[in-house]
Amino acid sequence: MTNKTTSAAPMSIFERYLTLWVFCCIVAGIALGQLLPSLFQAVGRMEIAHVNLPVGLLIWVMIVPMLIKVDFRAVHEVRQHARGIGVTLFVNWLVKPFSMAFLGWLFIRHGFAALLPAAEIDSYIAGLILLAAAPCTAMVFVWSRLSNGDPLFTLSQVALNDSIMVLAFAPLVAFLLGISAIAVPWPTLLASVVLYIVIPVILAQLWRRTLLRRGAAAFETVMARLGPCSIAALLATLVLLFAFQGQAILQQPLVIALLAVPILLQVFFNSALAYWLNRLLGERHCVAGPSALIGASNFFELAVAAAISLFGFHSGAALATVVGVLIEVPVMLLVVRVVNRSKAWYEKPSAATQ
Repeated sequence: MTNKTTSAAPMSIFERYLTLWVFCCIVAGIALGQLLPSLFQAVGRMEIAHVNLPVGLLIWVMIVPMLIKVDFRAVHEVRQHARGIGVTLFVNWLVKPFSMAFLGWLFIRHGFAALLPAAEIDSYIAGLILLAAAPCTAMVFVWSRLSNGDPLFTLSQVALNDSIMVLAFAPLVAFLLGISAIAVPWPTLLASVVLYIVIPVILAQLWRRTLLRRGAAAFETVMARLGPCSIAALLATLVLLFAFQGQAILQQPLVIALLAVPILLQVFFNSALAYWLNRLLGERHCVAGPSALIGASNFFELAVAAAISLFGFHSGAALATVVGVLIEVPVMLLVVRVVNRSKAWYEKPSAATQ
């Protein structure tokens, strides 16, 4: 029996208004970067082996609380939801990364190329690929709760995705960067996987076991305290990012809007595809809803960390991943609304089954 402590609580005020906080961080970061350039330059120099130490610490504070929620023992639940699991894995690993690479090529390298700085084209595409290559870990618990999803399905899917991500993230990113004609810094990519996936997963699971030995109440208390810390670390990281990106944004504010186009398209396409495939296969709505949401959302914390490690604070890749953070919450809330309102249509027998 799966531990109930893994079910998601309703969205906190930080999560519900994350887009507003991100916008505030954009403004604060740009302003601080212009007012205190020497301070942020000093922060940018605090790195070892291409890993910025302040940002690395903030990323860990972001990721570890989210990974504590994941119960890897739930992988054995996969057989109970084989169709939904299969659809989500197909969309997460065989559709979403490749569709994003295609949309990046279509819009960034061609459609919008004349409106973007030529030197950053490859970097923007790399950031989009990083954003799509890691399925969401934490927020999907919230999306599942809001769409009345089956908690066992959500838990087993997240645990399976995280297990796959440890092995597949680096090769997949390297392959997609390679076919996009972008140089692959393998040592830095592998170091990012170890720093931002392997080590945090191990630490989070050890911490999780320690907390659960003290009982469910202790687990919930600690998780409630860690939640705001995780969001605060994300916002602090964004302030740093926009402090470094501020000059480029002030010179070309259109860039953010253009980068949002392929991100929005891939969210709508992949969520609709997962939802439709689940209906086609006869899966229940309480599985199809979270399946569509897991198939569309991204582990943007990992994407931000990897982009900074691979390409640097000032890179277009870092900016592209931050745009993903900016639009994730409102877009996913829209998908939740569509899933909930279409339940009657979903459960209506199709022509093939009548």
